[in-house]
Amino acid sequence: MPMNDRILITGGAGFIGSNIAAALLKRINTDVVIADDFSSGDWRNLIHVDCEVRAVFCDDAQLLQDIAAGHFTAIYHEAAITDTTIMDQKHMMNVNTDAFAAILEASAKSGTRVIYASSAGTYGNSPAPNSIGTGEEPENIYGFSKLVMDRIAARWYDKHSAPIIGLRYFNVYGPGEHHKNERQGNKTASMMLQLHQRIQAGEPVRLFKFGEQKRDFVYIRDVIGANLAALNAKRSGVCNVGSGKARSFNDVIANINRILNINVDVDYIDNPFTFYQNHTEADLKETSAILNWQPEWSLEQGMDDYYASLAKHHRGPVETMCAD
Repeated sequence: MPMNDRILITGGAGFIGSNIAAALLKRINTDVVIADDFSSGDWRNLIHVDCEVRAVFCDDAQLLQDIAAGHFTAIYHEAAITDTTIMDQKHMMNVNTDAFAAILEASAKSGTRVIYASSAGTYGNSPAPNSIGTGEEPENIYGFSKLVMDRIAARWYDKHSAPIIGLRYFNVYGPGEHHKNERQGNKTASMMLQLHQRIQAGEPVRLFKFGEQKRDFVYIRDVIGANLAALNAKRSGVCNVGSGKARSFNDVIANINRILNINVDVDYIDNPFTFYQNHTEADLKETSAILNWQPEWSLEQGMDDYYASLAKHHRGPVETMCAD
């Protein structure tokens, strides 16, 4: 009888981590171990995710020993500070960058594949489309911490016997984000969820003038697909994970009107921020070459699926919808 894959997910109680865990558990002969300090992750994401859970920071000494000893067949490193408004530079670098370096050092001893969360924040306000290796000019310490992670990973490519794959997430939305930093007012939740909550509460909908800002919105089902594809990647590298198509904020409003059969009255206000990304769009050439993967969900399809789950008051990962 074949041995089970035993896959570690750091930050596995968070939005993307819990979705990866739920998807992995649908595979045959796969066990999942989650390591999360629950500083931003939420136990409610794991109610229907039957796996081992360790309440530890991602560079916990025992966890690093287990990684070095080869206790895991692959590692998904999703743990990070994701609140881009945090300006404590040392804290951001300690949590996002130093811990990742420790995981890479431990995984090199066992030759364990590492798939880690990078970010489109590495591109800052560079012109779209956003391509790997160009326009990497972050505008905040969060984006810088992710860029440094990519650089650290690149230094390990030749010293690591298994691939190291970085996934630069663009604007991810979908089931499982409901608890994302809920204790902080959901300020890091997607535009789709925040607008839905405001509409349901009868609160005004505001957008910066005049809603033509564009983002690469990527549905969580596609993000899961990219992460699963990374298990079979033959070489190391950094990949954009997006839809490959930029859509405007007004497009999001139009879809809300269609799905909910309403006509939202939008209050367009001045943008108070000196820096604001007006256009993000993932170039997927490198992604296709390394992962042999392409996104499948359009904005319309993703929002239809997501809002159907919200109508059912589903709060966990997308692969646990039937369990709620």
